[in-house]
Amino acid sequence: MESVLQTLGALPWWAYILLFLALLAFRDIFLQRAHTITHNFPIVGHLRYWLESIGPEMRQYFVANNREELPFNRIERGWIYASAKKENNYEGFGTDRDIYAHQHIFVKNAMIGYQLPSNHINQKDPYFLPCAKVIGAYNKRKKPFRPASVINVSAMSFGSLSAAAVESMNHGVRLSGAYHNTGEGGLSPYHKKGGDVVFHFGTGYFGVRTPDGNFSLEKMKQLVAENPSIKAIEIKLSQGAKPGKGGVLPGAKITKEIAEIRHVEMGKDVLSPATHKAFRNIPELLQLIESIAEATGLPVGIKGAIGKLDQWQELADLMKETGKGPDFITVDGGEGGTGAAPPSFADHVSLPWTYGFSSLYRLFLERGLTERIVFIGSGKLGFPAKAAMAFAMGVDVINVAREAMMSIGCIQAQICHTNRCPAGVATQSKWLQSGINVPLKSERLAQYFKSFRKEFLEITHAAGYEHPCQFTMEDIQVNVDDDYLSSDLKSVYGYQKTAVPFTSLNELYNCIHLGGKHQ
Repeated sequence: MESVLQTLGALPWWAYILLFLALLAFRDIFLQRAHTITHNFPIVGHLRYWLESIGPEMRQYFVANNREELPFNRIERGWIYASAKKENNYEGFGTDRDIYAHQHIFVKNAMIGYQLPSNHINQKDPYFLPCAKVIGAYNKRKKPFRPASVINVSAMSFGSLSAAAVESMNHGVRLSGAYHNTGEGGLSPYHKKGGDVVFHFGTGYFGVRTPDGNFSLEKMKQLVAENPSIKAIEIKLSQGAKPGKGGVLPGAKITKEIAEIRHVEMGKDVLSPATHKAFRNIPELLQLIESIAEATGLPVGIKGAIGKLDQWQELADLMKETGKGPDFITVDGGEGGTGAAPPSFADHVSLPWTYGFSSLYRLFLERGLTERIVFIGSGKLGFPAKAAMAFAMGVDVINVAREAMMSIGCIQAQICHTNRCPAGVATQSKWLQSGINVPLKSERLAQYFKSFRKEFLEITHAAGYEHPCQFTMEDIQVNVDDDYLSSDLKSVYGYQKTAVPFTSLNELYNCIHLGGKHQ
């Protein structure tokens, strides 16, 4: 044995490398049969797999151009990062976009733009931009709510996101006057940092469920009574990432904290079915909405990705017939979002946001219902020009998910589903999320929202309006085909949105239902 050790000790350093490679080759050829490439090409095969594993990073940093990547290109990410850090988010020497490309957005500017009066609220607060509608006003809910920001955090659960990320976002919405949608994972302690909250639940009824997994109205009442920061309740019918698909939370991932928040047992798999138990059809959905609103006093809405319209038509007809219905509807784009999903769902199931929203809005418009509903758009709308298009189509508020994640450090690594998020945002790893400086990231989310609202106001003023709710479909043009022809949204989608009653931003500032830090 001693002679063996002496022999090994006498070997040069490169001999150890050769010995390791020889052992690896022996393993690849004689011991493993799972990978054909490494069996047939030992050593070199491992290099191939390693290069494949770092391919996304190589393309992101060295190969792709500024406008090439999806879901968000480098220019879009850079604008969010710069806005969040209060850095220069301008671009010089003209645009590098192909402005003749299909679906490129053009905002028509006025010959003379809107000029702020000396006593205008935006002279004092250039970031003030609330929703022009009051959620729950039409249905006379006991506690109507006017969001103090037209941009807010979309539904993302604690569990999908880290504790540090959720806490950063809630502090951030408090600082910016926005609201924070909890996602379907329940109301965690990290959602209770002072920001307005929209409580969201899906088929798992996490946080408001009975021991056997059914919805509990009593627990909902108790939750709302104990948490005055909850301003509205959202029922998830489907989401853009995987509409119509349920999920399983493995028992191994259920910590004591998650079990307490979601009202589930530790160590046992928890099923989120594809469909709800609390209702089986549209009349029962309407009844559930009214029951929750009556019990809590809060506005109640629904969220869905749009596909077939027959059940939406049934809902609209019932709303017209009964005078009841959801106070708001969140339309999620089929482009997918923060939820992990099979590619077949993320790529193909449900319509992209512009197609889905326009179809749904037109359906409610034909029945004279659009004034009753606050429409919320969610689908890569966290950029002022895209938001202008959305408001022209009938949106009243937008929710952002991935844009909010990027504002607190997400680098679009696209491994949210692996629990290995390098930025600590979409992981439960204590080590990875320890890199998130909560006070700093909170400020960055708030600054992104403020920068967005300021630039959105500037575009609105350039178009001759005081508030983006005044945009009409003739104010926005898009390129519609490959022959370099553009057309306004009214011609493209075949409707004109209902004008939103609006007097002035000063009047909205004094609204008794205004949320955020203004309340």
